[in-house]
Amino acid sequence: MRVGILGTGAMADALGTRWRRAGHEVVTGGRSGGLREAAEAGTDAVLLAVPYEAVVEVVGGLEEALRGRVLIDCTNPVGPDFGLLTAGGPAAAERVAAAAPSAHVVKAFNLCHVDVWRLDPPVFDGRPLAVPLCGDDEAARSVVRRLVRDLGCEPLDAGGLDRAGLLEATAALLIRLWLGEGADAQAIAPPLAYAAG
Repeated sequence: MRVGILGTGAMADALGTRWRRAGHEVVTGGRSGGLREAAEAGTDAVLLAVPYEAVVEVVGGLEEALRGRVLIDCTNPVGPDFGLLTAGGPAAAERVAAAAPSAHVVKAFNLCHVDVWRLDPPVFDGRPLAVPLCGDDEAARSVVRRLVRDLGCEPLDAGGLDRAGLLEATAALLIRLWLGEGADAQAIAPPLAYAAG
């Protein structure tokens, strides 16, 4: 697949490197140059990996280049005190979709620290990492599911884009537990056999 990445930070590097190793053609662009080229090169998918504060400006400026593209939003609207910057809505992914209404936005890859995405593969106690994703377009979700599997992970369908705020709130909670409390957040979710009663 041809994947464009908007951003040159740690997430862009980690995911881009892993997708290249999986055989995908990846083009990366940053705010200092190459954003439009990356968006145009991502004929199969475009990863939005810029700070949350810049997403609307970046996406809005590339609306025409993103027309019809699968746009993957991995951003987290989390403030310095671990608070959710979009509390009360709309979710960050919904703001991205409003800024690029002709793109097919899928929320994914936002629940893990960048170091997890550098693992090859991210498997814990014999279980591949599960990656929830939200989006309204089935073809777009299918593309993202493939990119998830190419990282050695398992995709989880978490619903439409109207549920992206739940993923973003979950990220805010997990970041607070991990960084603010030093807690093992994985321990809050029991295995399915126990969770289902």
